[in-house]
Amino acid sequence: MKLFRFIQVNGLIFGLFMAIEAVAVSSSPNIHEMEALRHSWTLSIYFENDLFSGRDEDYTNGTKISWISRDLGDYRQAGYLPEWAYNALDRLPIMGTRAQKRNVALSIGQNMYTPRDVLSTELIQNDRPYAAWLYFGIALHNHREKWLDTLEVNLGVVGPLAFGRETQNFVHSVRDIYQVKGWHHQIRNEPAINFVFERKFRHRLLGNTEGWGIDTILHGGGSLGNVYTYANSGATLRMGWNLPQDFGAALIRLAGDSNAPSAKDDLRFRQGRTISVHTFFGFDGRAVARDITLDGNTFRDSHSIPKNTWVADRYWGVGFIAGRWKISYAHIYRTRAYQGGRDHNFGSINVSYTR
Repeated sequence: MKLFRFIQVNGLIFGLFMAIEAVAVSSSPNIHEMEALRHSWTLSIYFENDLFSGRDEDYTNGTKISWISRDLGDYRQAGYLPEWAYNALDRLPIMGTRAQKRNVALSIGQNMYTPRDVLSTELIQNDRPYAAWLYFGIALHNHREKWLDTLEVNLGVVGPLAFGRETQNFVHSVRDIYQVKGWHHQIRNEPAINFVFERKFRHRLLGNTEGWGIDTILHGGGSLGNVYTYANSGATLRMGWNLPQDFGAALIRLAGDSNAPSAKDDLRFRQGRTISVHTFFGFDGRAVARDITLDGNTFRDSHSIPKNTWVADRYWGVGFIAGRWKISYAHIYRTRAYQGGRDHNFGSINVSYTR
């Protein structure tokens, strides 16, 4: 019941912020900053693992590399799609004309999931299945300085072709620790596709773009696909010195690429030596209709376990920016995702560079 009330409140937050009409913030332009923002791109590397909590189970590892393009006045400037695709995008209500800037984001990643006892060769019926998901993502960002809409498509595969067993046991061999024994019980090969939409809105509570400040970032959206189908919403509170003008700490989650500067006064575009140090606290709640890593394969029999519909993450972390580099660490606490499971926690490291 507590989690249900949490999601209800979370949904009210999302409903309120979706009704906010974002407006552009006027300021005196700096030529150097404007040119840097127009031509910059951001590359990010992500690593998540439960070794930070001393465990080796559940969501046990995630890796991802993403690239966010320079600002585009129109997606046609990217030149990646045929004209009919751009015409279709123009007609999508969620990709409306209020945006001042657009970006294309490309990513590739792998997530791995294991039961608690990874040394057993037997099928563990009452624990989560072994599962891996390997994917390629294409995202379209539609934004002003204070809000960001993300429409994302993830294409990939779950099952042995996602190379979860090979990846995990290779890393374990490099670390000279045990080999995981039960990967032959993993869910079967299946093409994976997911469509995601999420909106983020940033609001400054105290301070300005230089010096001490506090801001909050609200987010909400959902996913539809054979890997994940859910609705979600949440918020992040940041406080510190020279807060970055982006949309928060980047975690490995759908529509999670939010590291790129969104405003010309972001400190990564300032001349001279400028640093940022800040801390953040946040949560994300999800009403889950499908999770292939727990529900098992869509069209074939495979190991599965009853999932929990309501799942929530809470997290805290620190971020540091020096020049064009941004480094952040977050620790995530996740409520139990399946019946018979337990709460899970893991660490997330992100390193990004804005050219």
